[in-house]
Amino acid sequence: MHREGHIGAALLAYAPVGFVIFVVGFEGAAMAGAVGAGLLAMVPDYDQRVPGISHRGLTHTVWFAALVGIGLGLIGLAIGSNDGILAAIGLGTFGLLVGAVTILSHIAADALTPMGVEPFAPVRDDHYSYDVARAANPIANYALLVLGVIALGLALVAGNAITSVLP
Repeated sequence: MHREGHIGAALLAYAPVGFVIFVVGFEGAAMAGAVGAGLLAMVPDYDQRVPGISHRGLTHTVWFAALVGIGLGLIGLAIGSNDGILAAIGLGTFGLLVGAVTILSHIAADALTPMGVEPFAPVRDDHYSYDVARAANPIANYALLVLGVIALGLALVAGNAITSVLP
């Protein structure tokens, strides 16, 4: 997929996380996570800019998703450590989720294309391609973007509705 599709997939995958974060009272963090997911959506495709790394190779695996999630989790842990252990654990978990979910959404979106992905390489060579649309298909890319924006919007509206009736 292209940028629009990947941002949409990231927002779609992040929407349930954002909903929970919003409902538990961290509205600003929920919005920041959505922005973070949008910004991270294209990270796996940076492999195209690095010589010697094949496209849809290492950066399109669950291992890379775990690495990004752990990296953001450690950053969250460090930031939260100033406010105590609970804040550190909360921000660390949040960073882990945003990072891993966003990279996994990128992999899932690329699995919609004929080229597909091998998300467990090099451990397993299972290839996943649902052959729904070519990566350059503007209808598929913008449909994913609209779907992601709608899902996130609904998650935040629902979260707001729930929090407004809770004591």
